Amino acid sequence: MADTKKGSLRRLLQILQETRNIRIRDTDEQLDESTNIVAQITALQSVLSNSGHHREAGCLCDILPMCSQPPELGGLAITDPAAITPEQESEIVFLVSAWLEALNSADRAKKPPTPLAARPAGRRGMTLSEKIFAHHEIGGKGCVAPGDLIRVDVDWVLASEASWQGMESTYDALGQPGIFRNDRFWLAGDHVVDPRVNDQPEVRALIDASERAKHVFKMTDYQGTNRTILHTEFYRQRVQPGMIVIGSDSHTCSSGALGCLAIGLGAADVTLPLVTGETWFKVPGSVNVRLVGRQRPGIEGKDIILYILQQLKRDTVAADRIVEFSGPGAQYLSCDARFAICNMTAELGGITGIFVPDLKTHNFVQKRMSSRHKEAGVYFRPDDDAQYAATYEINLENVRPFIAKYPNPDDVVPVVDAEGMPLDGCFIGACTTTEEDLILAALVLNQGLQSGLRPVPRGKRKMVPGSTPILHRLGENGMTDIYEAAGFEIGVPGCSYCVGMSADQAAPGEIWLSSQNRNFKNRMGKGSIGHLASAATVAASSFGMSVRDPTLFLDVVDLGGFLGKGELSGSTDSEGGLTGPTYVEPREGTRVGNISEMNQGDQGSTECGNPQTNIIAGRIQRLGDFVDTDALAPADFLMDMKTNEIAGAHCLQHTHPEFRQRVRDGFNVVVAGKAFGCGSSREQAVMALLGCGVQCVLATSFAFIFQRNMPNLGLLGIIMADEGFYEAAIDGVEINIDLSASTVDVAGRRFGFKLSQMERELFEHGGISSAFRKFGKRLFEQMTRPKNLGGTGIEPELAPELRW
Repeated sequence: MADTKKGSLRRLLQILQETRNIRIRDTDEQLDESTNIVAQITALQSVLSNSGHHREAGCLCDILPMCSQPPELGGLAITDPAAITPEQESEIVFLVSAWLEALNSADRAKKPPTPLAARPAGRRGMTLSEKIFAHHEIGGKGCVAPGDLIRVDVDWVLASEASWQGMESTYDALGQPGIFRNDRFWLAGDHVVDPRVNDQPEVRALIDASERAKHVFKMTDYQGTNRTILHTEFYRQRVQPGMIVIGSDSHTCSSGALGCLAIGLGAADVTLPLVTGETWFKVPGSVNVRLVGRQRPGIEGKDIILYILQQLKRDTVAADRIVEFSGPGAQYLSCDARFAICNMTAELGGITGIFVPDLKTHNFVQKRMSSRHKEAGVYFRPDDDAQYAATYEINLENVRPFIAKYPNPDDVVPVVDAEGMPLDGCFIGACTTTEEDLILAALVLNQGLQSGLRPVPRGKRKMVPGSTPILHRLGENGMTDIYEAAGFEIGVPGCSYCVGMSADQAAPGEIWLSSQNRNFKNRMGKGSIGHLASAATVAASSFGMSVRDPTLFLDVVDLGGFLGKGELSGSTDSEGGLTGPTYVEPREGTRVGNISEMNQGDQGSTECGNPQTNIIAGRIQRLGDFVDTDALAPADFLMDMKTNEIAGAHCLQHTHPEFRQRVRDGFNVVVAGKAFGCGSSREQAVMALLGCGVQCVLATSFAFIFQRNMPNLGLLGIIMADEGFYEAAIDGVEINIDLSASTVDVAGRRFGFKLSQMERELFEHGGISSAFRKFGKRLFEQMTRPKNLGGTGIEPELAPELRW
């Protein structure tokens, strides 16, 4: 044991020298080779602090609490440092290596500008999202407007074990160039992993890939499997106001609850900021949803967003826009309620949702455990003269318990209108279901039990918490006992029935009421039917396995007691005792990229990948509105979709079984309607179209993530706004697309179209991987700079409509 202890100290000193070029001799009188590794780290932290290496000492100081914390809180559960196991010691050594490497990551990162205290004279009024974009623009002017093509630095990158599979393939295709920041990559196993199936080869491969990423990248924030749903603990303990977060999941938008821009993209699209620390955007327009009035007690975020979906409808006013939530009613919403609303902005069709950060936001962040995750927030708010694409008012007093009927999240009616509908299952869980939702549902169940109700013996009941810390707190408050008494099985944190691709799947023909966020066809399982509601509504309905309005329970629940167990909407922080945030303004041109430093010896290849042809010819296959990615790439085959060909074998298999054969017969140009590719961020949807032979997709509109995924993977997507085109483009008609002339010929008629600079260049290079091989880590710098577009001689400044 003494030799092991001596070896651990030498290893710590070796890591310190190799990582930070700091040499400390093990003969230092404060360092005792005979002590355990925890004591050695404590002593080394003191030595570093005394010698002026305060940042390195701070890293070790942050590691020490992780050693004693229980596993459900992300710790190693070391109660006796003298009895540390070899596995625990190995993990501690890894943490030291990872956190010291994080200092190198921070040194390499772009220097954030110091914001201004006030808006400069003459600057245009900006929305909240425009200010965050301006703050992050590389070499920016402190001001942006819709339509501007900008490079931005990225604060965090998120991935699940399912999306990392595609990201790792892209990373390997890029030549394994390393990642930009090992301390800003959040990887959580939640979609497929489950103790009941983790020994299956397909699932084991996902876990192994995630574990490989942890060690190769020296990740500080690797979450392992079934500790947290991707978005839950990230929002609760990491993200801060004013940040830009990019995630390979469509519900990345959830973190907008805390006043940041959190945007979901496809796996290939997310891999580039993971490698370079930056990405690009065409600054989108924003809509302002003003919340007025005050909701009744017990009404939380889920019912509010269902009401917004009922009023505004999905993929209409929010499509291709950011949804900014503001207004006097927002002060009555807890951060958890805001999270649920932002989460389902994805179903509304918005690029992301974001709340104006306020005192409630500030207090939420300041209650975190780690100081590093509450000191980097930058608080912006929209200007009074900001220009929105549209403004809508939502009166919270009109919100009541709602249900979204299968298969549309905006087919929303009051629960009382659906009472008595028989159910086969009740599910409380998924990322949209927050801690306060789980607590409120438990209170509803407890009220029902106290009134004499008992769960009928038929049907299935499942509760899945968002994270192990939440489950831990539910247990401490006796609420897991309530769930079990009401007949609920409690699962490990994960997506569960919401994604329907792991151990939990609804059977064909089963009717479920769920607190998840999507109720598309086959979402919970092939042939199943899912309706959406709040956790409280699901809880009330679970007793008799039929839809039941929870209002009678909510009217008598002790909501005052709820305040001691979690944060409840309806209150304000006027008596919180904490100083509120200081709002600032973006500063001009101080954020400078340092890609050149990363690119020493990496100039990129001169090859262009696989340049695409300028002429596409085929026959039309018509599809309708809202063709979603769950249909294009069905969940039950998703894990095997490692190539375009494999994905293509299942494209639209459940909803359009004849589609693939018709493509093979020459109907290889898809003409569709609104919001093609809506739903999840899975880029396998594009792979499936490519794999079965689709040459091009033309549609009235595309979902935001899908529209970026297409050129990234080399599929041509064209928006056609002319109604005359759809009159001519009937099923089976021949079509000819000329990229050089930007024209489409169909049925003897010619129509023009526009491609943005990024779409055209990515498609012509055969996708983002081959473009990276040409430009290297300067990819976004090269592809966003002004160019002579398409040989037309028209400079971008004279043709802004061509810029993305």
